[in-house]
Amino acid sequence: MKHTVVVGFLGTQLDAGQGAGRWEKWRPTVSLVQQPDVVVHRIELIHTPRHLGLAQQVQRDIASVSPETLVHLIPMDVADPWDFGEMYGALYDWVRAYPFDTEREQYRAHITTGTHVAQICMFLMVESRFIPGVLLQTAPPKKQTHDNPGSLTLIDLDLSRYDVLARRFHQAQQDAVDFLKDGIATRNRAFNALIDEIERVAVRSRAPILLTGPTGAGKSHLARRMFELKKSRHQLSGEFVEVNCATLHGDGAASTLFGHRKGAFTGAAADRAGLLRSAHGGVLFLDEIGELGLDEQAMLLKAVEEKRFYPMGSDREVASDFQLMVGTHRDLRVDVAEGRFREDLYARINLWSYVLPGLAQRPEDIEPNIEHLLARAAAENGRAVRFNAEARAQYLRFAQSPEALWRGNFRDLSASITRLATLADGGRISSALVDAELRRLRWLWEHPAGDAPTSDGVDLDALLGDAAASLDLFDRLQLQSVVQTCRRSRSLSEAGRQLFDVSRRQRSVVNDADRLRKYLAKHGLGWDRVTSEG
Repeated sequence: MKHTVVVGFLGTQLDAGQGAGRWEKWRPTVSLVQQPDVVVHRIELIHTPRHLGLAQQVQRDIASVSPETLVHLIPMDVADPWDFGEMYGALYDWVRAYPFDTEREQYRAHITTGTHVAQICMFLMVESRFIPGVLLQTAPPKKQTHDNPGSLTLIDLDLSRYDVLARRFHQAQQDAVDFLKDGIATRNRAFNALIDEIERVAVRSRAPILLTGPTGAGKSHLARRMFELKKSRHQLSGEFVEVNCATLHGDGAASTLFGHRKGAFTGAAADRAGLLRSAHGGVLFLDEIGELGLDEQAMLLKAVEEKRFYPMGSDREVASDFQLMVGTHRDLRVDVAEGRFREDLYARINLWSYVLPGLAQRPEDIEPNIEHLLARAAAENGRAVRFNAEARAQYLRFAQSPEALWRGNFRDLSASITRLATLADGGRISSALVDAELRRLRWLWEHPAGDAPTSDGVDLDALLGDAAASLDLFDRLQLQSVVQTCRRSRSLSEAGRQLFDVSRRQRSVVNDADRLRKYLAKHGLGWDRVTSEG
């Protein structure tokens, strides 16, 4: 059986007492050895040098009550026991040098005595496992007598042992993840892992967050949900302020973001606070940040780093403390390399960077999103709408096939389900309605006639020069097909999704654009060159 060792501070007031009357008084350190069912083998009693006399008195009293208990007096020279830094440092140094023997001994940290600062430091030593034991709390009896030692309580800070608490924390985290996903039971493993991490970052960090993804992938919506999650936990006091940087041009860009003084430029008829100041205490979401001008990028970097900036036309700085979230459909790494985006700003906003996949990259999530959209339509319109079984299967086959490009991503899907729900007679979406909707979607994603590539429109000799002659027929036909797909697509990612539609579903980490980029590079080609030749 392990020996019990108590580590605690001398109570300079509670443990004090002279003469025989001290035995009528409850003294917390002495009470440790007066418990009828508890055996304390050793007490490490920490005291300041000037209270050595009291410590020795307590040591003698414990020996008279419990001869089997050994009391070690530990002098700790702390000039100010209410100074947290000094107290923590002294206790930390002693604990780190102490020869704990968990094989033979069990440890209790007594937190009833000492200053409140000392008790907090003792708590932190146990919570961080520098003291490998549990907390011990003693309390006086309701009526103090010489034969009533009061009570003793053990507090284990290992939360893993508290199943109810563990389940509660897990449920709280799961609720937050569901909130970020709008309660949609998404099935894509990579996307679910992405949202799990975003949830942890959202509630633990105020650093900038960069969301990259195609138009309609949900960047703005996710940023707002993160804000609402933080707001619900009282981590923010301000508002969610959003602007699309593609709408900002010239003097209006700096004025909209940073504000201006009256008369700063033609048309500045009054002072303007600007969005950065409006976002004080909250979140500023800059969508399509890649469209922001270089001058505004420099001003934004200063504002993010220093929380201060100059409004246009003002020689006095103003302050605003906000969390920055940004979105873009562009690859900012390319923009940095080509000088369109400041490298220092990119480094500042790239601490937490997430790529949101488009709808075509998450075919297994289309079905639960359809259910969510139907439920939302029912709430808005006051009537429930459902697919017929045959119509549902027909719509899903198309929606999850390579033919469904979903160029507008969730915006396209939302518009499609809205049309079906609106036209459904008797609350039922029929096969006839689905036929008409699929024709509409195919038309929507068609290229204009003048832009449609022809099957024989790929001139590899023009693309590759002399290198074309070294290609086998197999490689030539494959490359021609790849180039045709690229020219039919609006982006490298969209082309990659079509070309790798089957194999991508078997990968835990999907980067279709990178796979396609490497394939083209093998032939000395890049996206701009391939598509410009079309």
